Amino acid sequence: MRGVESRHRLESFHSRMPTPSLPAIVSTRDTRPFPSLATTDRGLQPGERSRVSIEGAVTADRVYRAAILGFALCIPILLLLILIEVGTAGWPALRQFGLSFLTSSVWDPVAGEFGAAPAIAGTIITSLIALALAAPLALGGAIFLSEFAPRWIRQPLSFFVDLLAAIPSVVYGLWGVFFLLPLLRERVMPFLRDTLHLGATPFFAGPAYGPSVLAAGLILSLMVLPYIAAVSREVLMAVPRAQREAALALGATRWETITGAVLPHARSGIIGGIILGLGRALGETMAVTMVIGNRHDLSASLFAPGYTMASLIANEFSEATTDLHLSALMAVGFVLFLVTLLVNAIARWLVWRTARSGA
Repeated sequence: MRGVESRHRLESFHSRMPTPSLPAIVSTRDTRPFPSLATTDRGLQPGERSRVSIEGAVTADRVYRAAILGFALCIPILLLLILIEVGTAGWPALRQFGLSFLTSSVWDPVAGEFGAAPAIAGTIITSLIALALAAPLALGGAIFLSEFAPRWIRQPLSFFVDLLAAIPSVVYGLWGVFFLLPLLRERVMPFLRDTLHLGATPFFAGPAYGPSVLAAGLILSLMVLPYIAAVSREVLMAVPRAQREAALALGATRWETITGAVLPHARSGIIGGIILGLGRALGETMAVTMVIGNRHDLSASLFAPGYTMASLIANEFSEATTDLHLSALMAVGFVLFLVTLLVNAIARWLVWRTARSGA
């Protein structure tokens, strides 16, 4: 009985207490602005609150924004300055030879005739050979490391794959001179030409010199492999686990899960990694110069020595004695610069197209 009486007394007490309305509660809050923030309280009507303006109020924010904008603009400005400088230096040769500079295979500094077609073709062929060999290996290694490798071996293998990118290009070149070229000359080239009878085709015909376009492509494949593998591995590991679990829940095998759920989700990143490797192959100089043979000739055989644009500039820049010869080398550099920009533009477009189609 005492508990019931106490409860009735408490309820009657609460019923006699005035209940403040919501506007009264809101109006009791302190609406004064912070002292460190700029306020716009001029010309306020009665009953209006002052507004707090944060953006652009502090001078340090404006300085920081201007500095970041300047840093961002430095990149395209620097790119434009390089393009203008190299193009200006190569313009005399481009103006004198015109389109024949890109189609002619004659390179005679004594006679003053220059054509960059063999170097352009050698650059493209060696880069394509490198991608054809490196892309499947890199993608297979990335799939193994991200999907099948145990944790105790994943990190060491990833470390050794990434370590390939840290090896200087001259070390690759020395390895190619003392190991790869004798192997190609004595074993690989005779096997391809005679045992497999590929010598009947123009692509594997001719004597086995050793220094060749094929050797340059093999060296480049080793150099671009860690870039493609690293990007592909990170992209595959970033695929949500729900993608794999959903495919497995529907009855897919492990291989069907990878090909049907994981790879399509990571397709744009893989393409970006491959194009990144292509850009690395196009501009490689030292290792290619040591194994390609450096002969300014246009041949269909992969066994024949050749030239790339980067190796041509590296070989003859210090020996250019005439202004026209130097201008021709700068024109080759200008063409290489444009090819690199074009490849990167195509890569961006492919990534955007792939991501859009996947979405």
